[in-house]
Amino acid sequence: MPPTDPGARPCPDPHITPAADAGGGRGDLLDGVAGWGATDTPAGSFRLVPVHLDRDLPLLTRWMNDPVVAEFWELAGPASVTRAHVRAQLDGDGSSVPCLGVLDSTPMSYFEIYRADLDPLALHYPARPQDTGVHLLIGGGAHRGRGTGTALLRAVTDLVLRHRPACTRVVAEPDLRNTPSVSAFLNAGYRFSAELDLPDKRAALMVSDRSLRHLL
Repeated sequence: MPPTDPGARPCPDPHITPAADAGGGRGDLLDGVAGWGATDTPAGSFRLVPVHLDRDLPLLTRWMNDPVVAEFWELAGPASVTRAHVRAQLDGDGSSVPCLGVLDSTPMSYFEIYRADLDPLALHYPARPQDTGVHLLIGGGAHRGRGTGTALLRAVTDLVLRHRPACTRVVAEPDLRNTPSVSAFLNAGYRFSAELDLPDKRAALMVSDRSLRHLL
């Protein structure tokens, strides 16, 4: 298995990402994700780079059409499907930031960092102010089944808690059927809090508490 997704490409410096696609000019509800910088992981140096659609749409569309991803994200189809999903966040109120996960200069994952307390999810669990949510997909099979997802989740969780001092916990709601995803969250130090009946799925509410992070 090759060490990287052969279709991936080096990612430009995130600091030159156009503001229009990085949420510039809107209220910053997530404490400047674009400036969080790189962090070391067992898999390499990792950073979150806000999506720029003109640059990233072909790659994201290819990932969304991967059967493993499509089963749970349900965004398979032409580029317009992925564009609409991402564009809704970029044009929104700043409560969700779509990002490429870049490992050693190679885009290999997609993250959505969002304000769970401002999301419809908050209607389904006892949300706290500033709760921050994470959605994740790993693009390409080369990085799956090797513990990379767990390493990246640890890194992103630590980035959120480091740069969002008002946030006391990070949450996620993977589909209960998505066993690899649930396992990755558990291995990254999240606890299983509850099962949630959401409009589109039966989900596992996963929680990482700031107060317990030093024990994990």
